[in-house]
Amino acid sequence: MKVMSVFGTRPEAIKMCPLVKELAGREGVESLCCVTGQHREMLDSVLEVFGVRPDYDLNIMTPRQTLSSITEKCLGGMNGAIEQLKPDLILVHGDTSTTFASALSAFYHQIPVGHVEAGLRTYDKYSPYPEEMNRKLVSALADLFFCPTENNRANLAREGITEGVYVTGNTVIDALKTTVREDYVFSSEVLNRLPYREKKIILVTCHRRENYGEPMENIMLALREIAEAYPEVELVYPVHLSPVVRETVKRILPGAPGVHLIDPLPADEMHNLMARCYMVMTDSGGLQEEAPALGKPVLVLRRETERPEAVEAGTVKLAGVERRAIVAMASELIADAEAYRRMAHAVNPYGDGHACERIADAITRRFG
Repeated sequence: MKVMSVFGTRPEAIKMCPLVKELAGREGVESLCCVTGQHREMLDSVLEVFGVRPDYDLNIMTPRQTLSSITEKCLGGMNGAIEQLKPDLILVHGDTSTTFASALSAFYHQIPVGHVEAGLRTYDKYSPYPEEMNRKLVSALADLFFCPTENNRANLAREGITEGVYVTGNTVIDALKTTVREDYVFSSEVLNRLPYREKKIILVTCHRRENYGEPMENIMLALREIAEAYPEVELVYPVHLSPVVRETVKRILPGAPGVHLIDPLPADEMHNLMARCYMVMTDSGGLQEEAPALGKPVLVLRRETERPEAVEAGTVKLAGVERRAIVAMASELIADAEAYRRMAHAVNPYGDGHACERIADAITRRFG
Protein backbone atom coordinates (compact mmCIF):
# COMPACT_ATOMS: atom_id res chain seq x y z
CA MET A 1 0.00 0.00 0.00
CA LYS A 2 1.35 3.42 -0.99
CA VAL A 3 0.75 6.15 1.61
CA MET A 4 1.80 9.62 0.48
CA SER A 5 2.28 12.28 3.17
CA VAL A 6 2.01 15.83 1.83
CA PHE A 7 3.22 18.95 3.63
CA GLY A 8 4.78 22.28 2.80
CA THR A 9 5.52 24.36 5.90
CA ARG A 10 7.92 24.04 8.79
CA PRO A 11 5.23 23.24 11.44
CA GLU A 12 3.69 20.58 9.21
CA ALA A 13 7.08 19.02 8.58
CA ILE A 14 7.90 18.82 12.30
CA LYS A 15 4.68 16.94 12.92
CA MET A 16 4.67 14.77 9.80
CA CYS A 17 8.30 13.63 9.50
CA PRO A 18 7.98 11.25 12.49
CA LEU A 19 4.87 9.76 10.85
CA VAL A 20 6.63 9.34 7.49
CA LYS A 21 9.34 7.37 9.28
CA GLU A 22 6.88 5.33 11.36
CA LEU A 23 5.00 4.27 8.20
CA ALA A 24 8.28 3.40 6.49
CA GLY A 25 8.89 0.79 9.16
CA ARG A 26 5.52 -0.92 8.67
CA GLU A 27 5.37 -4.15 6.72
CA GLY A 28 3.22 -3.85 3.62
CA VAL A 29 3.37 -0.05 3.55
CA GLU A 30 5.39 2.10 1.13
CA SER A 31 5.78 5.48 2.81
CA LEU A 32 6.04 8.29 0.26
CA CYS A 33 6.72 11.96 0.96
CA CYS A 34 5.62 14.90 -1.20
CA VAL A 35 6.51 18.46 -0.22
CA THR A 36 5.08 21.61 -1.76
CA GLY A 37 7.79 23.98 -0.54
CA GLN A 38 5.23 26.53 0.71
CA HIS A 39 7.97 27.49 3.20
CA ARG A 40 11.24 26.68 1.42
CA GLU A 41 14.18 27.34 3.72
CA MET A 42 12.36 26.55 6.96
CA LEU A 43 10.93 23.35 5.48
CA ASP A 44 14.28 22.09 4.22
CA SER A 45 15.91 22.51 7.62
CA VAL A 46 13.28 20.24 9.22
CA LEU A 47 13.70 17.58 6.54
CA GLU A 48 17.43 17.58 7.26
CA VAL A 49 16.93 17.25 11.02
CA PHE A 50 14.68 14.21 10.64
CA GLY A 51 16.56 12.67 7.73
CA VAL A 52 13.53 12.62 5.42
CA ARG A 53 14.09 12.85 1.65
CA PRO A 54 11.01 13.85 -0.39
CA ASP A 55 9.94 11.60 -3.24
CA TYR A 56 8.38 14.60 -5.00
CA ASP A 57 8.92 18.36 -4.53
CA LEU A 58 6.53 20.94 -6.00
CA ASN A 59 8.89 23.79 -5.03
CA ILE A 60 6.15 26.42 -5.27
CA MET A 61 7.52 29.21 -3.05
CA THR A 62 7.87 32.67 -4.60
CA PRO A 63 8.58 36.10 -3.01
CA ARG A 64 5.51 37.69 -1.40
CA GLN A 65 3.31 34.79 -2.43
CA THR A 66 -0.43 35.10 -1.82
CA LEU A 67 -2.98 32.60 -0.55
CA SER A 68 -4.41 32.34 -4.06
CA SER A 69 -1.03 31.68 -5.67
CA ILE A 70 -0.12 29.04 -3.05
CA THR A 71 -3.42 27.22 -3.54
CA GLU A 72 -3.24 27.43 -7.34
CA LYS A 73 0.32 26.10 -7.54
CA CYS A 74 -0.32 23.32 -5.02
CA LEU A 75 -3.45 22.18 -6.80
CA GLY A 76 -1.72 22.13 -10.19
CA GLY A 77 1.50 20.60 -8.90
CA MET A 78 -0.25 17.76 -7.10
CA ASN A 79 -1.39 16.36 -10.45
CA GLY A 80 2.21 15.49 -11.31
CA ALA A 81 2.91 14.01 -7.89
CA ILE A 82 -0.17 11.79 -7.99
CA GLU A 83 0.46 10.65 -11.57
CA GLN A 84 4.08 9.75 -10.80
CA LEU A 85 3.76 8.20 -7.32
CA LYS A 86 0.25 6.69 -7.65
CA PRO A 87 -0.65 6.71 -3.92
CA ASP A 88 -3.48 4.66 -2.42
CA LEU A 89 -3.93 7.10 0.47
CA ILE A 90 -2.89 10.75 0.88
CA LEU A 91 -2.17 12.16 4.32
CA VAL A 92 -2.39 15.90 4.94
CA HIS A 93 -1.75 17.80 8.13
CA GLY A 94 -3.53 20.56 9.99
CA ASP A 95 -4.71 23.72 8.33
CA THR A 96 -2.38 25.29 5.77
CA SER A 97 -3.10 26.19 2.15
CA THR A 98 -0.98 23.16 1.22
CA THR A 99 -3.30 21.01 3.34
CA PHE A 100 -6.49 22.24 1.68
CA ALA A 101 -5.16 22.17 -1.90
CA SER A 102 -3.66 18.69 -1.47
CA ALA A 103 -6.88 17.29 -0.01
CA LEU A 104 -8.88 18.83 -2.87
CA SER A 105 -6.49 17.35 -5.44
CA ALA A 106 -6.80 13.93 -3.79
CA PHE A 107 -10.59 14.25 -4.02
CA TYR A 108 -10.40 15.15 -7.71
CA HIS A 109 -8.35 11.97 -8.25
CA GLN A 110 -10.73 9.93 -6.04
CA ILE A 111 -7.98 9.00 -3.60
CA PRO A 112 -8.86 8.63 0.11
CA VAL A 113 -7.60 11.41 2.39
CA GLY A 114 -6.35 11.05 5.96
CA HIS A 115 -6.35 14.28 7.99
CA VAL A 116 -3.70 14.39 10.70
CA GLU A 117 -4.52 16.87 13.50
CA ALA A 118 -8.21 16.89 12.62
CA GLY A 119 -11.06 18.51 14.51
CA LEU A 120 -9.51 21.77 15.73
CA ARG A 121 -11.97 24.68 15.67
CA THR A 122 -12.39 28.30 16.76
CA TYR A 123 -15.75 28.70 14.93
CA ASP A 124 -14.61 32.05 13.54
CA LYS A 125 -13.79 31.62 9.87
CA TYR A 126 -11.54 34.69 9.81
CA SER A 127 -9.52 33.82 12.90
CA PRO A 128 -7.11 32.18 12.51
CA TYR A 129 -7.08 33.19 8.85
CA PRO A 130 -7.06 31.24 6.57
CA GLU A 131 -6.45 28.23 8.82
CA GLU A 132 -9.92 27.88 10.35
CA MET A 133 -11.64 27.61 6.97
CA ASN A 134 -8.90 25.31 5.63
CA ARG A 135 -9.60 22.93 8.52
CA LYS A 136 -13.33 22.88 7.87
CA LEU A 137 -12.93 22.38 4.14
CA VAL A 138 -10.51 19.48 4.66
CA SER A 139 -12.98 17.89 7.10
CA ALA A 140 -15.51 17.84 4.25
CA LEU A 141 -13.00 16.08 1.97
CA ALA A 142 -11.32 13.60 4.34
CA ASP A 143 -12.07 9.92 4.94
CA LEU A 144 -9.90 9.34 8.02
CA PHE A 145 -9.60 11.81 10.89
CA PHE A 146 -6.71 11.61 13.36
CA CYS A 147 -7.64 13.83 16.31
CA PRO A 148 -5.10 14.90 18.93
CA THR A 149 -7.72 15.04 21.73
CA GLU A 150 -11.22 13.97 22.71
CA ASN A 151 -12.31 17.59 22.36
CA ASN A 152 -11.32 17.48 18.69
CA ARG A 153 -13.38 14.31 18.22
CA ALA A 154 -16.36 16.06 19.84
CA ASN A 155 -16.01 18.99 17.44
CA LEU A 156 -16.26 16.62 14.48
CA ALA A 157 -19.21 14.78 16.00
CA ARG A 158 -21.11 18.08 16.30
CA GLU A 159 -20.62 18.44 12.55
CA GLY A 160 -21.94 14.93 11.90
CA ILE A 161 -18.53 13.30 11.34
CA THR A 162 -18.33 10.08 13.37
CA GLU A 163 -16.93 7.47 10.95
CA GLY A 164 -13.19 6.96 10.52
CA VAL A 165 -12.37 9.13 13.55
CA TYR A 166 -9.46 8.22 15.84
CA VAL A 167 -8.04 9.97 18.92
CA THR A 168 -4.27 9.56 18.67
CA GLY A 169 -2.54 12.36 20.56
CA ASN A 170 -0.41 14.91 18.74
CA THR A 171 2.53 13.81 16.61
CA VAL A 172 4.56 16.82 17.77
CA ILE A 173 5.14 15.04 21.09
CA ASP A 174 6.65 12.17 19.10
CA ALA A 175 8.96 14.67 17.40
CA LEU A 176 10.22 16.08 20.72
CA LYS A 177 11.42 12.62 21.77
CA THR A 178 13.77 12.70 18.78
CA THR A 179 15.09 16.25 19.03
CA VAL A 180 15.47 17.28 22.70
CA ARG A 181 18.74 16.30 24.43
CA GLU A 182 20.36 17.45 27.66
CA ASP A 183 23.80 17.61 26.05
CA TYR A 184 22.61 19.53 22.99
CA VAL A 185 25.02 22.16 21.60
CA PHE A 186 23.54 24.98 19.53
CA SER A 187 25.11 26.02 16.23
CA SER A 188 24.86 29.66 17.35
CA GLU A 189 27.17 30.99 20.05
CA VAL A 190 24.45 33.49 20.99
CA LEU A 191 22.25 30.60 22.12
CA ASN A 192 25.11 28.69 23.75
CA ARG A 193 26.06 31.76 25.81
CA LEU A 194 22.58 32.68 27.04
CA PRO A 195 22.44 32.79 30.88
CA TYR A 196 19.78 30.09 31.22
CA ARG A 197 20.40 29.60 34.96
CA GLU A 198 20.99 33.21 35.96
CA LYS A 199 18.16 34.87 34.01
CA LYS A 200 14.62 34.13 32.87
CA ILE A 201 14.85 33.46 29.15
CA ILE A 202 11.56 34.06 27.31
CA LEU A 203 11.17 32.48 23.88
CA VAL A 204 9.01 34.58 21.53
CA THR A 205 7.44 33.89 18.14
CA CYS A 206 4.89 35.99 16.29
CA HIS A 207 3.91 35.60 12.63
CA ARG A 208 0.18 34.95 12.06
CA ARG A 209 -1.61 36.81 9.30
CA GLU A 210 -4.50 37.87 11.52
CA ASN A 211 -1.96 39.68 13.72
CA TYR A 212 -0.59 41.79 10.87
CA GLY A 213 -0.99 45.52 11.46
CA GLU A 214 -2.05 46.99 14.80
CA PRO A 215 -2.15 43.68 16.74
CA MET A 216 1.46 42.91 15.83
CA GLU A 217 2.54 46.45 16.71
CA ASN A 218 0.85 46.07 20.11
CA ILE A 219 2.65 42.77 20.67
CA MET A 220 6.05 44.25 19.78
CA LEU A 221 5.46 47.26 22.05
CA ALA A 222 4.50 44.90 24.89
CA LEU A 223 7.68 42.87 24.38
CA ARG A 224 9.78 46.02 24.49
CA GLU A 225 8.04 47.15 27.69
CA ILE A 226 8.67 43.76 29.35
CA ALA A 227 12.36 43.86 28.37
CA GLU A 228 12.76 47.36 29.77
CA ALA A 229 10.88 46.60 33.01
CA TYR A 230 12.64 43.37 34.01
CA PRO A 231 16.47 43.29 33.95
CA GLU A 232 16.32 39.65 35.08
CA VAL A 233 14.65 38.75 31.77
CA GLU A 234 16.10 38.19 28.30
CA LEU A 235 13.93 37.66 25.23
CA VAL A 236 14.95 35.44 22.32
CA TYR A 237 12.90 36.05 19.19
CA PRO A 238 13.57 33.93 16.06
CA VAL A 239 11.98 36.34 13.58
CA HIS A 240 9.80 34.81 10.86
CA LEU A 241 10.94 35.37 7.27
CA SER A 242 7.68 37.13 6.33
CA PRO A 243 8.56 40.68 5.14
CA VAL A 244 5.52 42.05 7.00
CA VAL A 245 6.72 40.53 10.28
CA ARG A 246 10.32 41.65 9.79
CA GLU A 247 9.34 45.23 8.96
CA THR A 248 7.30 45.51 12.16
CA VAL A 249 9.97 43.92 14.36
CA LYS A 250 12.77 46.12 12.99
CA ARG A 251 10.74 49.25 13.63
CA ILE A 252 10.08 48.55 17.34
CA LEU A 253 12.41 46.05 19.01
CA PRO A 254 16.03 46.86 18.04
CA GLY A 255 17.90 48.47 20.92
CA ALA A 256 15.64 47.08 23.64
CA PRO A 257 17.73 45.68 26.53
CA GLY A 258 18.16 41.93 26.64
CA VAL A 259 16.34 41.29 23.34
CA HIS A 260 17.99 38.89 20.90
CA LEU A 261 16.55 39.03 17.37
CA ILE A 262 17.76 36.00 15.45
CA ASP A 263 16.87 34.14 12.26
CA PRO A 264 14.39 31.23 12.34
CA LEU A 265 15.87 28.13 13.93
CA PRO A 266 15.95 24.53 12.74
CA ALA A 267 13.46 22.30 14.52
CA ASP A 268 16.02 20.67 16.81
CA GLU A 269 17.47 24.04 17.88
CA MET A 270 14.00 25.46 18.52
CA HIS A 271 12.98 22.45 20.62
CA ASN A 272 16.16 22.55 22.70
CA LEU A 273 15.86 26.31 23.22
CA MET A 274 12.30 25.74 24.37
CA ALA A 275 13.45 23.06 26.79
CA ARG A 276 15.92 25.49 28.41
CA CYS A 277 13.83 28.67 28.43
CA TYR A 278 11.70 30.01 31.29
CA MET A 279 8.45 30.50 29.36
CA VAL A 280 7.06 30.98 25.86
CA MET A 281 5.11 33.87 24.31
CA THR A 282 3.72 32.96 20.90
CA ASP A 283 0.92 33.14 18.36
CA SER A 284 1.98 29.74 16.97
CA GLY A 285 -0.29 26.73 17.18
CA GLY A 286 2.46 24.14 17.46
CA LEU A 287 4.26 25.81 20.35
CA GLN A 288 1.05 25.65 22.40
CA GLU A 289 1.45 21.87 22.21
CA GLU A 290 5.24 21.57 22.37
CA ALA A 291 6.05 23.87 25.28
CA PRO A 292 3.66 22.22 27.82
CA ALA A 293 5.26 18.85 27.05
CA LEU A 294 8.53 20.43 28.23
CA GLY A 295 6.99 22.02 31.33
CA LYS A 296 7.04 25.58 29.97
CA PRO A 297 4.12 28.00 30.51
CA VAL A 298 2.73 29.57 27.33
CA LEU A 299 1.12 32.96 26.79
CA VAL A 300 -0.81 32.92 23.50
CA LEU A 301 -0.59 36.20 21.60
CA ARG A 302 -3.97 35.83 19.93
CA ARG A 303 -7.60 36.64 20.61
CA GLU A 304 -8.62 32.98 20.59
CA THR A 305 -7.15 29.50 20.31
CA GLU A 306 -8.30 26.32 18.60
CA ARG A 307 -6.52 24.44 21.38
CA PRO A 308 -8.80 25.02 24.39
CA GLU A 309 -7.61 21.79 26.01
CA ALA A 310 -4.35 23.49 26.93
CA VAL A 311 -6.18 26.46 28.46
CA GLU A 312 -8.43 24.12 30.44
CA ALA A 313 -5.43 22.10 31.60
CA GLY A 314 -3.71 25.28 32.77
CA THR A 315 -0.59 24.97 30.59
CA VAL A 316 -1.62 27.88 28.35
CA LYS A 317 -3.16 31.31 28.92
CA LEU A 318 -4.75 33.49 26.28
CA ALA A 319 -3.01 36.87 26.47
CA GLY A 320 -4.71 38.50 23.49
CA VAL A 321 -3.19 41.25 21.35
CA GLU A 322 -3.57 44.32 23.60
CA ARG A 323 -0.34 45.75 24.97
CA ARG A 324 -1.49 46.29 28.56
CA ALA A 325 -2.96 42.78 28.95
CA ILE A 326 0.13 41.09 27.50
CA VAL A 327 2.45 42.99 29.83
CA ALA A 328 0.26 42.21 32.86
CA MET A 329 0.11 38.47 32.18
CA ALA A 330 3.83 38.20 31.45
CA SER A 331 4.63 40.21 34.59
CA GLU A 332 2.64 37.78 36.72
CA LEU A 333 4.63 34.80 35.48
CA ILE A 334 7.93 36.66 35.86
CA ALA A 335 7.26 37.91 39.40
CA ASP A 336 4.91 35.34 40.96
CA ALA A 337 6.66 32.01 41.57
CA GLU A 338 3.42 30.22 42.53
CA ALA A 339 1.59 31.35 39.40
CA TYR A 340 4.53 30.10 37.35
CA ARG A 341 4.65 26.78 39.19
CA ARG A 342 0.94 26.11 38.58
CA MET A 343 1.38 26.46 34.83
CA ALA A 344 4.73 24.70 34.60
CA HIS A 345 3.45 21.62 36.44
CA ALA A 346 0.04 21.34 34.77
CA VAL A 347 -0.55 18.12 32.81
CA ASN A 348 0.02 18.33 29.06
CA PRO A 349 -3.20 17.28 27.28
CA TYR A 350 -1.61 16.31 23.96
CA GLY A 351 -0.62 12.73 24.54
CA ASP A 352 2.25 10.42 25.37
CA GLY A 353 4.46 10.52 22.28
CA HIS A 354 2.92 7.49 20.54
CA ALA A 355 0.58 9.30 18.14
CA CYS A 356 2.42 8.12 15.02
CA GLU A 357 2.10 4.50 16.09
CA ARG A 358 -1.65 4.92 16.62
CA ILE A 359 -2.10 6.59 13.23
CA ALA A 360 -0.11 3.86 11.46
CA ASP A 361 -2.11 1.18 13.31
CA ALA A 362 -5.39 2.79 12.25
CA ILE A 363 -4.31 2.99 8.61
CA THR A 364 -3.14 -0.63 8.45
CA ARG A 365 -6.34 -1.84 10.14
CA ARG A 366 -8.56 0.22 7.85
CA PHE A 367 -6.88 -0.90 4.63
CA GLY A 368 -5.82 -4.37 5.68
